[in-house]
Amino acid sequence: MTASQTPASNDFVRWVEEKSEAVMADLADKFPPATSGVEAIHAETSTQRIEEVLLGHEPPDDALLEELAALEEVPPLSDEELSRQALEAGGGDADPGTPE
Repeated sequence: MTASQTPASNDFVRWVEEKSEAVMADLADKFPPATSGVEAIHAETSTQRIEEVLLGHEPPDDALLEELAALEEVPPLSDEELSRQALEAGGGDADPGTPE
Protein backbone atom coordinates (compact mmCIF):
# COMPACT_ATOMS: atom_id res chain seq x y z
CA MET A 1 0.00 0.00 0.00
CA THR A 2 1.47 3.32 -1.00
CA ALA A 3 1.14 6.54 0.92
CA SER A 4 -1.53 7.73 -1.50
CA GLN A 5 -3.61 4.60 -0.81
CA THR A 6 -3.33 4.84 2.96
CA PRO A 7 -6.65 5.94 4.49
CA ALA A 8 -6.72 9.04 6.63
CA SER A 9 -6.32 8.28 10.33
CA ASN A 10 -9.89 9.41 11.01
CA ASP A 11 -11.17 6.90 8.45
CA PHE A 12 -9.26 4.11 10.15
CA VAL A 13 -10.52 5.08 13.60
CA ARG A 14 -14.08 5.18 12.29
CA TRP A 15 -13.60 1.75 10.63
CA VAL A 16 -12.26 0.24 13.89
CA GLU A 17 -15.16 1.71 15.87
CA GLU A 18 -17.69 0.34 13.37
CA LYS A 19 -16.11 -3.11 13.50
CA SER A 20 -16.03 -3.01 17.31
CA GLU A 21 -19.70 -2.06 17.46
CA ALA A 22 -20.58 -4.87 15.03
CA VAL A 23 -18.69 -7.41 17.14
CA MET A 24 -20.28 -6.12 20.35
CA ALA A 25 -23.74 -6.37 18.76
CA ASP A 26 -23.03 -9.92 17.61
CA LEU A 27 -21.81 -10.91 21.08
CA ALA A 28 -24.78 -9.20 22.71
CA ASP A 29 -27.05 -11.44 20.63
CA LYS A 30 -25.15 -14.51 21.79
CA PHE A 31 -24.99 -13.41 25.44
CA PRO A 32 -28.14 -11.41 26.26
CA PRO A 33 -28.37 -9.78 29.68
CA ALA A 34 -29.09 -12.47 32.26
CA THR A 35 -31.49 -10.47 34.40
CA SER A 36 -32.76 -6.99 34.89
CA GLY A 37 -32.83 -7.44 38.67
CA VAL A 38 -29.93 -7.25 41.05
CA GLU A 39 -26.81 -6.11 39.25
CA ALA A 40 -23.93 -8.56 38.91
CA ILE A 41 -25.63 -11.46 40.70
CA HIS A 42 -26.70 -14.52 38.78
CA ALA A 43 -28.86 -17.17 40.42
CA GLU A 44 -27.01 -20.12 38.90
CA THR A 45 -23.57 -19.09 40.19
CA SER A 46 -24.13 -16.23 42.64
CA THR A 47 -21.22 -14.51 40.89
CA GLN A 48 -20.93 -12.04 38.09
CA ARG A 49 -20.29 -13.37 34.61
CA ILE A 50 -17.42 -11.70 32.83
CA GLU A 51 -19.44 -11.68 29.60
CA GLU A 52 -21.90 -9.27 31.22
CA VAL A 53 -19.07 -6.86 32.02
CA LEU A 54 -17.33 -7.16 28.65
CA LEU A 55 -20.57 -6.56 26.79
CA GLY A 56 -21.35 -3.49 28.88
CA HIS A 57 -24.47 -4.96 30.49
CA GLU A 58 -23.09 -4.53 34.01
CA PRO A 59 -20.26 -2.69 35.73
CA PRO A 60 -17.64 -4.98 37.30
CA ASP A 61 -18.25 -5.71 40.97
CA ASP A 62 -15.60 -5.95 43.68
CA ALA A 63 -15.67 -9.77 43.77
CA LEU A 64 -14.91 -10.03 40.04
CA LEU A 65 -12.12 -7.45 40.28
CA GLU A 66 -10.60 -9.33 43.24
CA GLU A 67 -10.80 -12.63 41.34
CA LEU A 68 -9.09 -11.11 38.31
CA ALA A 69 -6.38 -9.59 40.53
CA ALA A 70 -5.81 -12.98 42.17
CA LEU A 71 -5.45 -14.60 38.74
CA GLU A 72 -2.81 -12.04 37.80
CA GLU A 73 -0.70 -13.15 40.78
CA VAL A 74 -0.77 -16.88 39.94
CA PRO A 75 2.51 -18.07 38.42
CA PRO A 76 2.28 -19.44 34.89
CA LEU A 77 2.14 -23.22 34.44
CA SER A 78 5.31 -24.95 33.30
CA ASP A 79 5.44 -26.73 29.97
CA GLU A 80 5.63 -30.03 31.86
CA GLU A 81 2.46 -29.25 33.81
CA LEU A 82 0.62 -28.18 30.66
CA SER A 83 1.67 -31.42 28.96
CA ARG A 84 0.59 -33.48 31.96
CA GLN A 85 -2.83 -31.81 32.00
CA ALA A 86 -3.26 -32.27 28.25
CA LEU A 87 -2.42 -35.96 28.44
CA GLU A 88 -4.69 -36.40 31.45
CA ALA A 89 -7.70 -34.64 29.90
CA GLY A 90 -8.41 -37.05 27.05
CA GLY A 91 -9.93 -34.51 24.67
CA GLY A 92 -13.37 -34.57 23.08
CA ASP A 93 -13.85 -38.32 23.37
CA ALA A 94 -12.80 -38.34 27.06
CA ASP A 95 -10.25 -41.07 26.34
CA PRO A 96 -6.92 -40.28 28.06
CA GLY A 97 -5.28 -42.81 25.74
CA THR A 98 -5.86 -40.53 22.77
CA PRO A 99 -5.16 -36.95 23.90
CA GLU A 100 -5.95 -34.23 21.40
